[in-house]
Amino acid sequence: MTQLTLAEVEALARAAHDGQTDKAGRPYAEHLAAVAEGVRARGGDPEQIAAAWLHDAVEDDALTWEWLGQAALTARTRAIVDALTKRPGEEPAAYARRILATPGARLVKEADLAHNADPRRLAVLDEPTRKRLTEKYAGMRALLGLEGGGVGA
Repeated sequence: MTQLTLAEVEALARAAHDGQTDKAGRPYAEHLAAVAEGVRARGGDPEQIAAAWLHDAVEDDALTWEWLGQAALTARTRAIVDALTKRPGEEPAAYARRILATPGARLVKEADLAHNADPRRLAVLDEPTRKRLTEKYAGMRALLGLEGGGVGA
């Protein structure tokens, strides 16, 4: 089976999340593109960039576990997407352990957290939501052993 190209993965992710918006009401594909660019800028390889495009697809029910298991992706890309997919009721520490145990996943999650914690994104949210998310992202960064936060982290 021929592997999907990065352009095909991007198109697939954009289509899967079509009509979805983030907490600020922006098209969800903007977040995916920012995470993919963040992975690239951090020296990530094509498998990690592909995973960045797909990192929320199963969690958000845009694509199924069955699709992921059969997709024309490398085993490493599938493993990273699997690692980054939160399970219902999962404790943050268990989620972080799975990310840390999966080669390549930490860098993708680092880019995801950096975009999620971008002050420009958080600024449009109400204060209680901004505070809750800022604490949540800082907690996950600590569990993953990442320094600092936000843009450029």
